[in-house]
Amino acid sequence: MTSDVDVDRFTRDLTTPTSALAIGAHPDDVEFGCGGVLAKWAADGCIVHHLVCTDGSKGTWDADADTAALAARRQDEQRDAARRLAGDRAGEVHFLGQVDGELRSDLDVREQVAFVIRSVAPQVVLGHDPWKRYRLHPDHRNAGLLAVEGIVAARDPHFYPEHLTEHGVRHHRPEALLLWEADEPDHVEDVTTAVDTKLDALEAHVSQFESTMKAVDDTELDAFRQRIRQRLAELGGPFDLAAAEIFKLITSL
Repeated sequence: MTSDVDVDRFTRDLTTPTSALAIGAHPDDVEFGCGGVLAKWAADGCIVHHLVCTDGSKGTWDADADTAALAARRQDEQRDAARRLAGDRAGEVHFLGQVDGELRSDLDVREQVAFVIRSVAPQVVLGHDPWKRYRLHPDHRNAGLLAVEGIVAARDPHFYPEHLTEHGVRHHRPEALLLWEADEPDHVEDVTTAVDTKLDALEAHVSQFESTMKAVDDTELDAFRQRIRQRLAELGGPFDLAAAEIFKLITSL
């Protein structure tokens, strides 16, 4: 985002939904991508659910790491992050457990995503933009596709009718989809009041301090916090906001 962005084409600040589901490829992706708006909504009464697609087992630079132990640790960190983000409005945290780096947008995983969407019945879904140009990480791309394709499957009753007959879970159509790191963003959320909460939730992911956050000591952790604050300020600047997160908004679901 730069100062010459066409702010007039952006919509602003959705009405706080009753419930939201954020779908991330790895533990911590949700907090990076939309932690501010989720914290803001939770403070206003929204129930915030998480769905993490992979086990995060490759999230370390230690070639000798116990990857099974890392995956278990990252689940604990994600649950802690969800509590920090939403407090008593924290909803369910779902894990698909796909192997980190090997996530695919196939029919089997799509069904699992659709089942979660139907189960928690979110008013708004948030996820990665699968169409972002030059995206390197395949998990981010495929998690975005799963969010989009999962909504299509969840909304129509003839997809996976066994969800109703065997589990009592009905089809559900969310009202809106917000895609973070969007290739062509067109929606802005004021997160000025939620920056500290976003940072607190990010810092629950202690296992990622070295690799993702480059924060192995207090000085580097302070620098990480400053980078996040600066980025949110840069995104908010064109809209005269102290801090913002931006998205592609899709409402024709």
